[in-house]
Order: sequence, then C-alpha cells, then structure tokens
Amino acid sequence: MSLNRRQFLASSTVAVATSALNLRALLAQVAQGAAAQQQGTLTLLRGSVGTFTGTGGTIGWYIDTKSVVVVDSQFPASAKTCLDAVNARTDGRLLDYLVNTHHHGDHTGGNGVFRPAARKILAHTNVPRLQREAAARAAQAAQPGQPPVPEPVVADTTFEKTWREPVGDEVMALKYYGAAHTSGDAVVTFEKANVAHVGDLVFNRRHPVIDRPAGASIANWSKILDGIVADHDGNTIYIFGHAGPTFQATGGSADLMVMRDYLTALLDFVRGEMKAGKSRDEVIKITDPLKGFPDHGPLIPRVLTAAYDELA
Repeated sequence: MSLNRRQFLASSTVAVATSALNLRALLAQVAQGAAAQQQGTLTLLRGSVGTFTGTGGTIGWYIDTKSVVVVDSQFPASAKTCLDAVNARTDGRLLDYLVNTHHHGDHTGGNGVFRPAARKILAHTNVPRLQREAAARAAQAAQPGQPPVPEPVVADTTFEKTWREPVGDEVMALKYYGAAHTSGDAVVTFEKANVAHVGDLVFNRRHPVIDRPAGASIANWSKILDGIVADHDGNTIYIFGHAGPTFQATGGSADLMVMRDYLTALLDFVRGEMKAGKSRDEVIKITDPLKGFPDHGPLIPRVLTAAYDELA
C-alpha cells in the first residue's frame, strides 16, 4: 500500500466516525493529497485485471482490446491520475463501465472525472440515494464561508441482487449480499480471470468503517463474508478496499475469514462488556487490542460505538 493511502486512512478516521461520513471533510483531505502530487500506477494481478492505488479505496480495472472497466474512482485528483494511466494503455477509448462498489466518497469522489470517459456508471440500486443523503448531511453541517458541497455524480445504471454481462473477452458479475459495511455494497467478479473486487467489505487487518446511518450490520457482514467465499474458489484473488500499513490490498479467502472472525469477535467482546454492566461511554473508551487480532492495533471508539449501538 502506498504512503498516500496510509495517510488518507489515518487522517480520515475522525471524519469517518461521524454520522455517515462527512463528505466535505473527505473532499478537503483530497485537496491536501492533490497538493502532494501523488502518482499511482496500474498494477496487473491476473489476466487483464489489475489495481490502482492512490488516495482512497483501491481501484480495480479490466482492460483488453475490446473493453475497458474501472471499479471505484477514489477522489478527483487520484481519479485523474488513474484515468490518464488507463488512457495511455487504451489510446483514450471510452470505458464501458465505471463501477462503484458502494457510495462512500473515497470510492465515488472521482466519478465526475470518469463521467465523460464512461458510457455507464454501474452500482447497487441503493448507492445513488446514499450518495445524495451523505451530500445533504454534509451540506447541513457546513460552516459559514465554506464552499458549497458538490452535487454527487451517481450511477445511471443500477441492479438489485445480481448483474452479469460480457465485457470484451471477460464476463463481469456483480452481486449484492445484503447489509454489511453499508446497505449498498457490491462484489464485482471478473469470472475468467477469477478476480473479485469486494470493496470495503474487507479492511485487511485494519479497523473498519461501519456506516450504521447507511444501513450497516456487523452481524450480517460476518455472514456475508462466508457467502462470498462460498461463491468463489480457493484460487480467487480478492481486491480489498483498504489494508493495514504492513498488509496488502489484495489477498485470498483466508483474509476474508480473518475479517469475518474480527467482526464476530468485536460483537462478542462488546456484548460481554455490556453484560458486565458497562455503559456506552465506558465501552467506547476501551483501547486494548481485540483478543486474537493484534495486527489491528488498539480498539478505537469508531468500531466500539458501532458495535454497542447495534447490540443495544
């Protein structure tokens, strides 16, 4: 993972912990990232599928002589860097699809950059609504004198449960498993390459964002990870939305099981603290590492608050 990704995730912890992500704060962080002039590269994983890392959630891509697909768009500055790199490989051909795995700003903030270059923007049916609701909350929270919150660029093509279509020499399939990280998370699988982009359904060895205002469910999330593994095989390469500083944003089914077990352990731990009579304020002040998950570091208020509120 690049330094800029680590800087972004560290700096966004407080902003993301607020009710359903403050889009304005996230976009302000992007401006800081742009000033650093981060440079990302297209990294091939398997077949014609690869990744791009810049500022925000990991971008996936598929490029062959017939079709171009990009999965997620990060923020405007890194989206332009990514699009420039894609154009260099394709002689500026239009994308067949820009896919959004979910609505958060670090995955959709660059939609406006890709919009003129993409025939369609594709996402789960809940994603456009969640984008607009997040933008409306950010506008309401804006301080006097701040620039207006931009109108989000949303998907023009949506699906409810599954979507599947040939793209060039590949077959791209999307599936919505239910409420988890949000209520609009899609898994994007390139079937021939056997590569699946799971977006923020996996924070690889990192405390996740659990967006309860957008319909998140920790209990269901852990079940969904089982379902994803069942739908794929032992050779599938998964692309993750984020990863800890010393871990990769790609991996295998074992990494999904670590994420599943972390979520289960988080709920079990908080449930035990509640049964012991601890208040919400007491629980969210706990900083010991979650037992069995030292790579995640000390517990943080963001995940403890989400777990407590779900159980309550």
